[in-house]
Amino acid sequence: MWGIRWQPLNVADWSNWQHDMDRFFERFAGGGALRRFAQAAFPALNLWEDSDRLCVEAELPGFELDDLEIVVTGGKRLTLKGTRKQAAVTGGVWHRQERNFGSFERTLELPHDVDAERVSAEFKLGVLTITLPKREESKPRRIAVKIS
Repeated sequence: MWGIRWQPLNVADWSNWQHDMDRFFERFAGGGALRRFAQAAFPALNLWEDSDRLCVEAELPGFELDDLEIVVTGGKRLTLKGTRKQAAVTGGVWHRQERNFGSFERTLELPHDVDAERVSAEFKLGVLTITLPKREESKPRRIAVKIS
């Protein structure tokens, strides 16, 4: 049986490989497959609940309120739509552009029915917070047990 001597990568080899991979993936970032993949999870969302409401927090730095739309349908579905405009650079050229621009749409299936008439939203410091009050029938109820 032939023996093969194992030789770990040195730092220079690793750096070259990393550079080559970065160049390879940057080819797609200009509007190709990776940009579409990255937009699929935009914006980053948090969803949490307490006994009375669900709360959704979305990171939307650089957005204007006029560029956002929030829709609740069927009591259990939240859709968030928006458009980020491309930043204008006058008298210069782009060297790197990692922040996406364009339209997005995210739809969440909520864990409980919500009262669409009482939904509220607040936009502060680039974070959109949507408060979705639960319907009464979705709220947890304490059941008293009788002793017989």
